[in-house]
Amino acid sequence: MSTFTPRPYQTPMIEQILGAPRHNLWLPMGGGKTVAVLTAYDMLRMTGEGPMLVLAPKRVAKTTWPDEVAKWDHLKHLKVSVIIGTPAQRLKALHAKADVYTINYDNLVWLCEQVGDVWPFPIVVADESTRLKSFRLGQGGKRARALGLVAHTQISRFINLTGTPSPNGLKDLWGQNWFIDRGERLGKTFTAFSQRWFKQVPMPGGFNIIKPHDHSQREIENRLADVTTSVNMADYFDLKQPIINDVFITLPPEVRRHYDTMEEEMFADIKEGIEAPHAAARSLKCLQMCSGAVYHEDKSFTVMHDEKLDALESVVNETAGANLLVAYHFQTDLTRIKARFPQARILDDNPKTIKDWNAGKISMLLAHPASAGHGLNLQDGGHHLVFFSVWWNLEEHQQIIERIGPVRQAQAGYNRPVFIHRILARHTVDEAVIDRLEGKVTVQDALMKRMNHAHRQAA
Repeated sequence: MSTFTPRPYQTPMIEQILGAPRHNLWLPMGGGKTVAVLTAYDMLRMTGEGPMLVLAPKRVAKTTWPDEVAKWDHLKHLKVSVIIGTPAQRLKALHAKADVYTINYDNLVWLCEQVGDVWPFPIVVADESTRLKSFRLGQGGKRARALGLVAHTQISRFINLTGTPSPNGLKDLWGQNWFIDRGERLGKTFTAFSQRWFKQVPMPGGFNIIKPHDHSQREIENRLADVTTSVNMADYFDLKQPIINDVFITLPPEVRRHYDTMEEEMFADIKEGIEAPHAAARSLKCLQMCSGAVYHEDKSFTVMHDEKLDALESVVNETAGANLLVAYHFQTDLTRIKARFPQARILDDNPKTIKDWNAGKISMLLAHPASAGHGLNLQDGGHHLVFFSVWWNLEEHQQIIERIGPVRQAQAGYNRPVFIHRILARHTVDEAVIDRLEGKVTVQDALMKRMNHAHRQAA
């Protein structure tokens, strides 16, 4: 448990949620949106409001919101029900007594069918609210349409959360904001919105695309100002330090059982000295399980879970439009990331790869920390680094951060924060590696700390 002290920008966020029944919160990943919303909800709950439904991508609904409640002392009394799984599991979670219910967007139509005419959630939070951008009054996405039927009749508070409100341009804003004001600010229909702020541009092939007028962005921002809180991280953070965003995943139950067995055997070997070959091999296996695939002696591998791939997809979605430098350690990581994200490029010896990255032509660049050492300048291509997997080597870890780090950003003339997104398996050796990297302790000290923690958890 941790004690919550609001950051300077979180207090006005909480006040806006309490004061404005319908509001947009635009804040990048790692900025503390989730705890701010939960803190505000807890205050509303004490006045009799609730329960609250959180709509989110599957991994976020399943892990992020429950974990955030468990993390903070002032929220530990809140009960969270996760409406994910088989139809029977979802139904049980839906009817469980709780304060906060979380569900993924894909099950929104199912939820509306289950509750029928009596919508039980007066407060709704749309996390990664760009998932609602397809809403149209007469057509568009089925999920958003289902929610639209109750949005202004049975929901008293509606909060949109996103770090990237318009990843594909201003046209993304109408659908999301309809849930805030029913079209009052941007137009009653998407057609009205388009006709006012966009122009038809002919393209080769005989079709048109819409592009905003020069004045459109300013006018749209002005119209949304009273129902939107947007935070510029550069105003609140020391840009000389990266902003760390830990994205935790939970190992599936079957994988957890295998992992615990391997970790127990590793701990037994550690007692005889970290240099024991069995301990080193088992710590390697534990890290492989955390990443999702385990090697066999013949160099083949078995995929055990895709939780980190799902987490990486969440990072891609929430930082939509931002180029990502993704650090991996195992060859299986590279293979599986490429399969999930075919557009990803590998950092290689071809000078054109770095040139394309720095020109903004690569949305995801995959790099092994050992291949991204001294001398590489990658800061022009982006300011988001994702650690898909972590490893003990402190120098390599620091070097890949420095490729796009604050110093290089400043030297290149960029006044923008550097984000480091670390995808970590909770309660595993992943966390021991972070202790090693952050505290500059020995590998043995980090593992001993993890061992002591594991024993306390078991007790």
